[in-house]
Amino acid sequence: MADEYGDQDIEVDLFRATQRRAKIAAREAMSAEDRVRAREAVEAHLTTLLAGGQPRTIAFCSAVRGEVDCRPLIEQLLTSGWRACQPIVLKPETPMVFRAWTFRSIMTVDCYGIPVPASGESLVPDVVLLPLVAFDGEGFRLGYGGGYFDRTLAILTPRPLAVGVGFELARINSVRPQAHDVRLDVVVTETGIHVPLSPRA
Repeated sequence: MADEYGDQDIEVDLFRATQRRAKIAAREAMSAEDRVRAREAVEAHLTTLLAGGQPRTIAFCSAVRGEVDCRPLIEQLLTSGWRACQPIVLKPETPMVFRAWTFRSIMTVDCYGIPVPASGESLVPDVVLLPLVAFDGEGFRLGYGGGYFDRTLAILTPRPLAVGVGFELARINSVRPQAHDVRLDVVVTETGIHVPLSPRA
């Protein structure tokens, strides 16, 4: 019987792993000044994107490995009546749950060393801010390879607005998306709010 995992699959995995290493290294190499400047621009664009309408529930991740820190924006939204939550991995290779986050949340770390609320109400977000390791113009992203956001977005009904958040240096021509990859609704970097192009046929 032929091996179901062929040479093309191996090539794609190697490509994506190489892109992850390169983009994380580039992100971590940003100077403090460039990081602050870019983060503030991202925050301004996110504020524009989220402006108007009634306060909702937004999910975000604690920033690790040089990611855009969304906490200042989240704190501002909380003062405007929004609710916030963070994704929690309860079991490997299963969809995540979203646990309420406030200014007073006691934090712990998950199995990947990411700070998360130690306890709190389970919420269903209307908006999810997804950190980007890499992304392309069609709205597909590379994360860290666990597939947790893809699994989670695939089962949420109604599906929340999926907003990729990262630095422009994370952009590549194509992440070579796979069948399980969920397309983002919008990508925000320091250069602006980017609506994905239609996927190529």
